Order: sequence, then structure tokens, then C-alpha cells
Amino acid sequence: MSEISIPIVDLAASYRRYRHDIDACVARVLESGWYILGSEVTRFEQAFAAWLGVKHVVGVANGTDAVNLALRSLGIGAGDAVFTVSHTAVASVAAVELAGATPVLVDVDASTRNIDLNKLAESVRGFPRIAGGLVPRAVLAVHLYGHSCDLSALQKLCLENDLELIEDCAQAHGTWFGTARAGTFGSAAAFSFYPTKNLGAFGDAGAVAFPDPAAAMRCRALREYGWTSRYVSEYTGINSRLDEIQAAILGVKLPHLDAEVAVRQALAHRYTLGLSGIIETPVVSPGTAHGYHLYVVRTAFRDSLRATLENSGIGTGIHYPVPVHLQPAYRGRVPSGAGGLAVSETLAREVLSLPMHAFLSTQDVDRVVGAVTNWTRGRGRRE
Repeated sequence: MSEISIPIVDLAASYRRYRHDIDACVARVLESGWYILGSEVTRFEQAFAAWLGVKHVVGVANGTDAVNLALRSLGIGAGDAVFTVSHTAVASVAAVELAGATPVLVDVDASTRNIDLNKLAESVRGFPRIAGGLVPRAVLAVHLYGHSCDLSALQKLCLENDLELIEDCAQAHGTWFGTARAGTFGSAAAFSFYPTKNLGAFGDAGAVAFPDPAAAMRCRALREYGWTSRYVSEYTGINSRLDEIQAAILGVKLPHLDAEVAVRQALAHRYTLGLSGIIETPVVSPGTAHGYHLYVVRTAFRDSLRATLENSGIGTGIHYPVPVHLQPAYRGRVPSGAGGLAVSETLAREVLSLPMHAFLSTQDVDRVVGAVTNWTRGRGRRE
């Protein structure tokens, strides 16, 4: 295999770009002597809430905890069913179980790769046959790769069936649905700031957004042992605190996020212009703005393409190689919704993530496009 000269992501690039401000904010925190849940966390929570367009944001330790705490803050737990997808990072499903609830896995749409609304509606209607004894309580909508789910349809379905809508925005920083950002449509929204994300920390970090002050207040207690006053637990909580250094770094990077997402969108447009008619490229639903956390193509010959690109020094990824319902820890014990999970299984065999980050050059994109084009010609076919 050739040395990778175009990595799928360059985690050090943002540090190089913002080095002066990041070094200064880290030094500020270290000199302050306050390292957990201090003024930097409060400042970032307020700034992120303003950027997102919600009233309340609670900083937590990571994106998995963000989903867990979103559910628990809304009173969802043991005996409750949460509809979500199998074609996702396993963290989405793991977080539902950490909250004590039961995930019910629904297939995705082959085009958008997000939850199939028809199968979701059928699953909700036929729920007693799917998982008797559980109470349907919520939909966890994963905005996969940065492409928004149909939030209007999800809001309507949840309202009609008395379900909470929770948005998994781990990959959706800067994604829009209509005139509002993803993360502002449900009862809660969970964000990850893992280093690879559109807004990434230099370690683990996460946040939960709420429109309701009572849910936000409960989340603030739950993230720190359930304390409502120090050392006194009102609830059975956990330890999931956003630390001051990560909050300060996120505060430096947040003002640049919209510009960086715009760069991602421009790079994705360049990819799509070059690859359309050659390979299946991402769709963008009308009225949405894709955040392009990932640029994911699809081919039945995925493994051949991946090997060719990596032999050409081009990094790739697979998001995700095994759907959750087929992973050893979940196979046979997590209920699935109506219509099966065939699309999720097919996508796992065929999706491939190409290099995508805000510091990727147009020359690099053109090189990737050229390599994919040459691979297609070498196969003597076009897809």
C-alpha cells in the first residue's frame, strides 16, 4: 500500500490554522486553576446556544453521553422503546441502552440514508406486534453524514403518536432543514465534538440542546451525579462533565464553523460535479443544506475502489461496515421495526467515505475524482 498523501481527515490542520488563539485559551485555563465546569464551559454553552438558535445548551463529556442524558432528561428509560436506525455509529444505539431504554431499529431510505419514514410509521402503528410490553416513547433521528432527516414529517409523526423527537446531531453541525438548523426541531438534540466532527474538540466533548428549561435543569443535575446542590443527589446521575480546556478550544473554533461548513459544501459540490454519472454520489433533499461531515459514495464494488484509492495514496473510510443489528453485541436481542433492515445491510457493503475536511484543497479533490474515474474506466464500466 502506498503512503497516504491525502488523508480522509487532517486533525492537526485546525490547530495549525488557529494555533495562536488555541494556545492562548489553553494557557488561560491552566493559569486560572479551575478545570471542570467553570466559566469556559458556561461561555461555550451560551455561545453554542446562540449559534444553534435554542434557549439551553448543557455541556457533557461526549456525544454518547449527550444522547443518554437527552433521553434521561426527558424521563425516558426502563420499559420505554426508542425508534432509531441500524445504519449509524453504534454509539447511537449504545446510548439508548445506557439510558435503560430499548432501541427499536428501523431501516433507512436507500437514497438519503436517513430513517425511512414509511417504515417508521408502520413500525409505530404495529408496535405491539414488534415489542410487546414496551411503551413507545421517542424517535432518535440520526442526521447521518450531515444530511438532515425530514424534520417536518418527523415532527408530525411524533405529535400524532405522543412521541418525543430527539435529534442525533453528532454529524450535523451546520446542517439546515428549511430556515432553521438541525438540532432545533425536537425536545432535545445531542451533539458530539469528537475531534473529527465539523466542530471538533481536541479530545472527547459533547452537548445537549433543549427548548425546555426544566429538561435542561434536569440534565445539568444528571451530568454530575444528579446533584442539585453539591454532594446531594436528587437523581441517580452520572459523571459526564465537559472540561474547561475543551470548552475553551471549542469557543475558539465555533466562530469559524459556518465558514468551514461552507468550504465543505464547496468541496462536496466539486466532488459531485466530477463524479456524477461515474458513481453514486450523495443526495441533498430539497430545502435542506447538507453539512458534509462526510462525503459518502456508493458502489457494489466498494472494496475494489477502496484498494485502488489507497494504493494511490488516498485515504478512505467505511461508515459503517456492520449495521448495529448484525454486530455480535446486538445480534438477535435488539428488536427491529417493520419491513426488515435490508437497505441497511446493503449500504454496509457498498458505502465509501472519500476525503472530506475544511482544510482539503481543491487540487486534492480533483486528484481523488481522477483516481475514481480511472478506476471506473479500468473496470470497463460506469455506474
